Amino acid sequence: MKAEHPDSDAHLERCERCGRQTPHTVHIEIRTENPTTTNAAFSREPYRVSVCGICDDETVTRMNDA
Repeated sequence: MKAEHPDSDAHLERCERCGRQTPHTVHIEIRTENPTTTNAAFSREPYRVSVCGICDDETVTRMNDA
């Protein structure tokens, strides 16, 4: 288990695994959704990736979903 000291780039979010507010590191990734198709270059979408600083649980959310 990691120390409970938030990283300078972290902010508090609810962690489902920990069951409480914990420091998370958040970043945006561009991911290819259908890498095997002929139009793979056009199937890239932004995703928000949040990683708990306590248990390393990762939550990925597609940004273009309303």
